Amino acid sequence: MIARTRIILKSQKIIVLSSLILFVLFFIMIFAPWLAPNDPTTVNLVHKLQPPSLAYPFGTDQLGRCTLSRILFGARVSLGFAILIFISALSIGLIIGLIAGYKGGWVDQVLMRFADGVMAFPSLLLVLGLVGIWGAGLKQVVFALIFVQWVYYARVIRGVVLSLKEQNYITAAKISGSSQWKIMKKHIIPNVLPPLAVMGTLEMGWAIMHLSSISFLGLGVQPPTPEWGAMIHEGKSYIRTNPSLMLYPGLMIMLVVVTFNLLGESLSERFGIKRR
Repeated sequence: MIARTRIILKSQKIIVLSSLILFVLFFIMIFAPWLAPNDPTTVNLVHKLQPPSLAYPFGTDQLGRCTLSRILFGARVSLGFAILIFISALSIGLIIGLIAGYKGGWVDQVLMRFADGVMAFPSLLLVLGLVGIWGAGLKQVVFALIFVQWVYYARVIRGVVLSLKEQNYITAAKISGSSQWKIMKKHIIPNVLPPLAVMGTLEMGWAIMHLSSISFLGLGVQPPTPEWGAMIHEGKSYIRTNPSLMLYPGLMIMLVVVTFNLLGESLSERFGIKRR
């Protein structure tokens, strides 16, 4: 009991710290136009590859653009589209997982066999394949990531629903004449939310990492739009002379992914959810 209490207190501290860091990052994402000292897309070859200064706190890149401004605006793309991917995939996975788990039978078989087919491929390889078919671009990458990610939410939700619908209080609700929607809304969805909170925070880090990886390969965000993965791609030619061009966006990606992972692990300990 004492050990369990210590784990909960420790996880609570990490949750608070991680939430604070994410709050700052989302604040930067929203208010980037007012926080950025310069226009992130303005090219000025006279000031290319400048060291840090008052005008350019993080220096400039190979085209004379303010690195700090591009980092701040890059948060809008990396975090903003990661949130879009998360919400879209979660919504699709929630609907399909609820239907498959509650209905069962051939409906469950059809939906889950399709999900198994998607999960049979490595996620990044499948995303790259879809982007190769649909063409390079941010919109195509977002659709590909949503297509890959929803199956994980659906599988988790289906498993929870299968265990819940056999409970006595669900049987009592059916006997009392409650509709299927009322049973899901009152008894099933509230019990699905804790594992979804854990999985969602971990998958946010996954989405940002994959979005940045694909942009690094030149298939995602296209110039001159600032995005952390694309910034690493643009700075790789200057890794020996100006490593900061890759260092700053790389540190931001690492900070966001580690923060989401720590938050997810702490939430799993807080709610007592065991993950494989």
